Amino acid sequence: MRCPECDATENRVVDTRASRGGRAVRRRRECTVCGARFTTYEYVEERPIQVLKRSGAIEDFDRTKLLRSVKVACAKRPVSAHDMEAMIDEIEDQFSRQAGVEIPSVKLGSLVMGGLGPIDRVAYVRYASVYRNFQDAGEFQEFVDEMDSADTLEEQRRNQVELPI
Repeated sequence: MRCPECDATENRVVDTRASRGGRAVRRRRECTVCGARFTTYEYVEERPIQVLKRSGAIEDFDRTKLLRSVKVACAKRPVSAHDMEAMIDEIEDQFSRQAGVEIPSVKLGSLVMGGLGPIDRVAYVRYASVYRNFQDAGEFQEFVDEMDSADTLEEQRRNQVELPI
């Protein structure tokens, strides 16, 4: 590893920990030349996950691109960076178990929506508005109405009192 301060290659490992649910190793290093400390992450090289786009094009899965889209949906909402990272980690874990397979972008989008729903409803609706590509306000309103009716049914189910036999 090269020191980010002085570009020297002589350094020592100060601390080693598992990171990202055991999928990475985090190492704190100290440069023996200038004394600067820096962090490195080591990952197992896996077969790339590929995403099959709606247009038929295939591209490699890009975690940063997905995280960026989730951050846009969660902008100015009370959603922590940790929650977003954990959701993306879970999605990535699901896909990495199927390594070597092309994942349809539709499935990826629905998994993100499924992850955003319990975290923040506004972020969920924001993401859905882009993912579902609504063409007019009527389609958007139908989506919101469906969400509200599903929530009402869920609330009724939770509050339903069982009758004694």
